[in-house]
Amino acid sequence: MSDGVTMTRDGAIATVVLSNPKRLNAMTPKMWRELKDCMEEASADDDIRCVVLRGDGTNFVSGADISVFDKERADGIQARKYGVHTHDAMASVRDCRHPTVALIEGVCVGGGMEVACVCDIRVCGESSRFGITSNRLGLTVGHDELNALIAVCGRAFALEIMLEGRIFGAEEADAKGFIHKIVPDADVVEEAYGRAKHIANRAPLANRWHKAAILRLDNPAPVSAVEADSGFDMFDSEDYQEGVRAFMEKRPAEFKGR
Repeated sequence: MSDGVTMTRDGAIATVVLSNPKRLNAMTPKMWRELKDCMEEASADDDIRCVVLRGDGTNFVSGADISVFDKERADGIQARKYGVHTHDAMASVRDCRHPTVALIEGVCVGGGMEVACVCDIRVCGESSRFGITSNRLGLTVGHDELNALIAVCGRAFALEIMLEGRIFGAEEADAKGFIHKIVPDADVVEEAYGRAKHIANRAPLANRWHKAAILRLDNPAPVSAVEADSGFDMFDSEDYQEGVRAFMEKRPAEFKGR
């Protein structure tokens, strides 16, 4: 199978699969571009309520595909062009309007850990392995990706991860605040999709607003009066009326995203 990124739909849940199985799903330039395309397509679809990102087979992503470095990242000029694709892809995951869940099996290293960082929820198996080992190759990770790592793990653990450049297990990743839930390897898929279904059953307009608001708070500029006021628009939505009725009638709400 050639390298690539695909998206499928099952009701309100989209699945984005990162596939390069011969290299443990190592990301190629083509895959970075296709990841951006898939995430932008998902973000534009109002019928989607959650996106699950996973690797092909039993690994998430082993990093960038080093086998193409001599052609794609041979010098600073090439690396800058390559960096545009990685930064755009990361931004498309981070800025997706819908909640995202990283379904992590096996290896989640380098670019894989960076992709997982910009997902909203991360679930992994007990044998999963993590790390960013760029200093073994003498290359750097961009500011945006480092900022995402700091946002998840904090400055102290981000420094440890980057300066030591070692691979570590799921329990340590959990202790660093990177993982939301560790489950037996056989249960990772069920856990990740269970969470995606739970999210999809909640009011999508509220979920999108909260995600956007939390991302906005990364910006140190004060929240404007217009931004603060926008949350009250939800009280005019059909979903709000349905949510209140369902609560009073003691039944599950049927949200329409309107």
